[in-house]
Amino acid sequence: MQSQDVAPRPSSSPAGPVVGVEQAEAALVEHYPRLVRLAYLVLPPGLGRGRRVLTAHALTQRALPRGKAAPPVIPAQSAGRDGDPGYAFVRQQVLRAALEAGLPLRRRGRLRRPQLPPLLPQVWGLRLFPRSGGADELALDQQLSELPAPARAAYALRGLEQLPDDEVRRILTAAGVRSVNAALREADDVPARYGLLASPEFDPCALQARPTDLMRRRQHTRAALAAAAALAVCGALVALPGGGWGPDGAAAPVYAQNPAAEAALDPGRLVRAVPGAWKTASRTDFSVWPARGDLTGDTSLLRRALAVWARPGETVRLSATPGTASGGPAGPPQLLYAGNVDNAHVVILYDGLRIARYAEPKDGTEGAALDFARADGANGTEADAVVLGRADGNVRYLTAPWVTKTAERDLMKPAAGARDLPLSGGVTSPMASPATKTGPCTSWNALQIGDDTGTHVLTDLGELMPARLTVGHPGKEREVSGSESLHAWAPYACSLGAVRSRGVRSVNAWAYAQQKLPGAGGTADWVCTRAETWRGGGARVLAQFHTPGGTYGAVAAKAEDVPACGPRDPRVLAGVLWKSQGGTWYLLAAGGKDTASIRAAGGLSASADGHVLAARAKQGLQAELRGTLTDGREIGGLH
Repeated sequence: MQSQDVAPRPSSSPAGPVVGVEQAEAALVEHYPRLVRLAYLVLPPGLGRGRRVLTAHALTQRALPRGKAAPPVIPAQSAGRDGDPGYAFVRQQVLRAALEAGLPLRRRGRLRRPQLPPLLPQVWGLRLFPRSGGADELALDQQLSELPAPARAAYALRGLEQLPDDEVRRILTAAGVRSVNAALREADDVPARYGLLASPEFDPCALQARPTDLMRRRQHTRAALAAAAALAVCGALVALPGGGWGPDGAAAPVYAQNPAAEAALDPGRLVRAVPGAWKTASRTDFSVWPARGDLTGDTSLLRRALAVWARPGETVRLSATPGTASGGPAGPPQLLYAGNVDNAHVVILYDGLRIARYAEPKDGTEGAALDFARADGANGTEADAVVLGRADGNVRYLTAPWVTKTAERDLMKPAAGARDLPLSGGVTSPMASPATKTGPCTSWNALQIGDDTGTHVLTDLGELMPARLTVGHPGKEREVSGSESLHAWAPYACSLGAVRSRGVRSVNAWAYAQQKLPGAGGTADWVCTRAETWRGGGARVLAQFHTPGGTYGAVAAKAEDVPACGPRDPRVLAGVLWKSQGGTWYLLAAGGKDTASIRAAGGLSASADGHVLAARAKQGLQAELRGTLTDGREIGGLH
C-alpha cells in the first residue's frame, strides 16, 4: 500500500456552489448500492472480505455531516451521476474516507481514529461477505489487490462511474491524492474488464452469512449479559418517577415486544376456518373460507407475508383501494390461501375488514407486492371470489367454497353463451381481464359464478375484490342471470371502465325510461348505472342513452357522491342532444316513471308533461333541466 500518495484532508472547503444536506441525503439513499460498491473496491484488501463489507457500509453511511453544528448547506462538487451535485458530493466523501482508511494511524503529526472495526453497521454472530464470482472475477480481484488505493480508485471511477480520465484526475485530486498521473498509469496495468465490477463478487449489498467462533462468542455473551444487568440496575435508579421519560407517556417503545403485535405476526397463530364450516354458518362470508393452496404449511412464506404487512419495506409495491387502511393487523388474521400462482408465491389474508394479498417471485423476495381491499360487510355474492393474480392480460380468481361452477362470459355478446372455466381447488383457470385492456372496447369479459342460490356475474375492475353486477330498480336489484338482464347490460359494459380502481363494490344498471325518437327513429332506452363503493361515499352515477341498433350507450350525464339512481333516492333526470336521420337536432330528456313534467331553460325554453321531453334544438346547445315529480317535489338534471 503506497499511503504516501494520499494527502491530508484540507482544513476548509473551496468556495463555490452549495448543495443542501437534504439533496445529498437523497442522493446517498438513491445510489447507496453503487457508493458502497465503490468504497468496497477502494478499501485495503488486507482487511478481509468481511471487514471490508462492514467498513464500506459504515463509510458510506457516515458520508453526510453529523452533529447539531452542521451547516444547513455543504460545498458542492461538479455535477455527478445524471447531473446531480448531491451525488457528486457524497461520492467524493466516500472516496476520500475509503482512501484514508489505508493510511497509518499517524500521518504528519495527526493521530487518526482507527476505522476498524466500524461502530455501525455491525452484525453480531455472523460473518458477512459477498458471493463468490467466477474465475474472471477472482482474477480481477487479485489484480486489484496488488494496486495501491489511488490506483484502485482510478480503476473503479473509470469502470463503475464510466468517467473520462480528466474527470478522474479532478476527483482524485479533490480527494487528496498527490500522484494522480501515477495512479492512472498503475490502473492501466489491469485489463479494462469494467463489466466484471457489476458482478456479485464486488457487491457488498448481496451477501452470504456464516457463523463466527461459537465457543468464543458464548464466553463473550455471558460477560455482556452480566454487564447489561448491572447497567439496567443503574438505569432504574436514575429513571424519572411519574409520567415516564417523554411525551409518549405509556406508549410502548418502538419495536417493543408487544404481545398483541407479536401474536399478529406469528404464523402459528393464523386463524384457519374448519373445512365445511360454511355449510352450517349463519353468514356466508370470508370468515368461513378454509385455507387453501399448496403452501399453507410454509411457515417461512407466511412469516414474510405477515412481516411485510406490518412493516412494508421501501422496495415493496404497495397498493390499496380508496378508503382502505394499509396498517398492520390488530390481531392474528385469517389465512385464506397460500400457494403458487403462475410465477409467484401468493398469500391471501383476511382480518375481518380487509383482504390483503402478498406476492413475491418464486426466486426471491425482490419485487414483492402487497395489495389491500376493503371487505367489511361482504356477504353472499360479494364474498364469492377474490383476485388471486394477474399475468399476461389474464386474471385468476380464488372462489368461495360454496361455488360449484365458474364460466367466462363476454357481456357485450349476451347471446354467445358462457364458456366453462375449469375450477381446481377453488382456483379458476386464467381468463381475459378487462381491467388491463387498452385501446377500443370491443369486449368485456366477466366471471359467471354458479352456486346453490343461482347464477351471479362479477367483473374485474383492477382490484382484489371483483365488483358484483346487478340490474333493476334501486333497492330491488336482481342478479344478472337471464337473457333479459344480460341483454340489458350489453350496451353499457364498456362504461365500467370509468369506475376502474375506485373501490367499487357493485354496479347496478336500471332502465328507467324509454322514449320514442322523433321522425320515426324507433325507441331509445335511458339507463342509469350506479357504482357503489366499499367505503360508502364516492358512488359514481352515469345516465346513458341507447338508440336502436347502437352497439354502445352514450353517456348523457354523470355525477358523483349524489343519491340519485340509488336506494335512498331512485329519481333521475338527464338529457342529451340527438341528431335525427334527417339532420335535425333535438334535445331529448327523460326521468323516471314518477316524473310528472320536464322543462328546459337556458339555451332553450321547452317543457312537456310526463317523464320524457323532445324539442328541436341547435348543435352545441346547453340547457338546464328541471323536473317535477308526481308528489310535487322538484329534481334537477344530472350534469
